[in-house]
Amino acid sequence: MDFNMKKLASDAGIFFTRAVQFTEEKFGQAEKTELDANFENLLARADSTKNWTEKILRQTEVLLQPNPSARVEEFLYEKLDRKVPSRVTNGELLAQYMAEAASELGPTTPYGKTLVKVAEAEKRLGAAERDFIHTASINFLTPLRNFLEGDWKTISKERRLLQNRRLDLDACKARLKKAKAAEAKATTVPDFQETRPRNYILSASASALWNDEVDKAEQELRVAQTEFDRQAEVTRLLLEGISSTHVNHLRCLHEFVESQTTYYAQCYRHMLDLQKQLGSSQGAIFPGTFVGTTEPASPPLSSTSPTTTAATMPVGPSVAGLGPPGEAALCLEEVAPPASGTRKARVLYDYEAADSSELALLADELITVYSLPGMDPDWLIGERGNKKGKVPVTYLELLS
Repeated sequence: MDFNMKKLASDAGIFFTRAVQFTEEKFGQAEKTELDANFENLLARADSTKNWTEKILRQTEVLLQPNPSARVEEFLYEKLDRKVPSRVTNGELLAQYMAEAASELGPTTPYGKTLVKVAEAEKRLGAAERDFIHTASINFLTPLRNFLEGDWKTISKERRLLQNRRLDLDACKARLKKAKAAEAKATTVPDFQETRPRNYILSASASALWNDEVDKAEQELRVAQTEFDRQAEVTRLLLEGISSTHVNHLRCLHEFVESQTTYYAQCYRHMLDLQKQLGSSQGAIFPGTFVGTTEPASPPLSSTSPTTTAATMPVGPSVAGLGPPGEAALCLEEVAPPASGTRKARVLYDYEAADSSELALLADELITVYSLPGMDPDWLIGERGNKKGKVPVTYLELLS
């Protein structure tokens, strides 16, 4: 018990000395040992690495799990060393709702059949998202988290220890400086005409005492300097290891990009398959028509996908709107271009003809277009060499 009390008193004394030294440094009343420029650069790079790793980690977690409540729940499970329960993705939940709606509304109806097809696609999208989240968590988030919770904590601990060693060193320097000043003052030779012999004896005794104090302070300074140098070297080695951390994080970043690329490629394939299924079933649901958006904001995903056209058009071997109702429509081969009114047009996007009455288009090619009386304004007649057919206006840029 006595030993513990002595140790406690010693620790309290060291803490008080460090506190005094730190306070005097803040007020500019004590000198501070400065680290070399290379060491300061290592410290700055380590701090920057830690700060940006935290930001990247948090934002990646938001990307993988936008729900903050779910992120807090997963965090608590990890802290309790418990397995995070499997969570249904938004795509899988949407697929479940669509499948249930199709079952209730009638899976044999056109709407029900489409709901079933979309539900299957959304389910595959949800499964791809789940795989992406799992892969990204293991290959990217886990290494970043291990750095913050492992390597960085070790670096922070050694930095705090280095700070304490520096405070001890500067306190020893200040103590030695004061002892030398007192010794110099005590060794001043007194004037025998104005000083009594008794004071001279006391002055000599004080000089000897301060001489011992200087020797003790120099010994403490040497010990403190040795401990500071040793701790500085340990901290420097840890800080230089940040370069290895950057290499590791670079490899993890490449793996994250690869998993993200795989995920979006899977999503694209699933949606392209769904688009083809819906396009093939559209003709059976709406016979003789072709339905699309009025103004496509971007080019089609594939040149084989005729889902973005100008308007609903009758499909057949005749040209829509060339004759009044009830009269036989003319064949394209029998339609002659007008004497005037033909224009050149540049094709904006690839377009695959839905039937023989339409003209397939390739992006950036030039064709001749014209309109005929009574023709739907959203369509034109296009000619390329000896080929002729209907073309949607929204796929063209008319040239002067």
